[in-house]
Amino acid sequence: MTPQALMLFAAGFGTRMGALTADRPKPLVRVAGRPLIDHALDLIDPVVPGPVVANLHYRAAQLESHLAGTRVVTLREKPEILETGGGLRNALPLLGSGPVWTMNSDAVWAGPNPLALLRDQWEEGMEALLLGIPPDRAVGHTGAGDFLPGPPAARGPGLIYSGAQIIRTEGLTDVQEAAFSLNLLWDRMLARGTLHVIPYDGEWCDVGRPEGIALAEAMLARHV
Repeated sequence: MTPQALMLFAAGFGTRMGALTADRPKPLVRVAGRPLIDHALDLIDPVVPGPVVANLHYRAAQLESHLAGTRVVTLREKPEILETGGGLRNALPLLGSGPVWTMNSDAVWAGPNPLALLRDQWEEGMEALLLGIPPDRAVGHTGAGDFLPGPPAARGPGLIYSGAQIIRTEGLTDVQEAAFSLNLLWDRMLARGTLHVIPYDGEWCDVGRPEGIALAEAMLARHV
């Protein structure tokens, strides 16, 4: 089944951004004159045919106001943040029962649409398809990487997880905790050989720290 809906993660506190998120949520930090979340919507709108749900927590009212009038349905997490797995499970009534895209709202992309790449390589029998960034295409990112693409895929130094994937959601119902990471599902899928990772051939910048803003703007300028 081809995915129809997308979960946009936008609930984090943005503590690594320091003063920039003292009065606003991280998805509203501006890069190249526009909020980060608008860069994500530019990728979502041409590809995702069904519902788009954004989970909110920190300074949720600002994001609700910003997204009013768009196709995005917002869902506040309260009293506590639910992390990626709990947040996705909480949104399932709005997303439906099929596989869904998930995407972080704090990265900027330059190159092919990552959601279209995932859609075009999604196959029956997969439980998750993650988009990974080769280290030389991950602008401003340090570290050895998260996944070896395989096959079979495995954890280890190699591709950096981009925050974009397609995932089947049935396994969410087996988790007892209210707040949990999708890493829990990924580990089960890796053990079954049903998690796959493909590389991205454009550039990607994780805008998780203040210095990421200038790096992302320079990256976008290279691709004009």
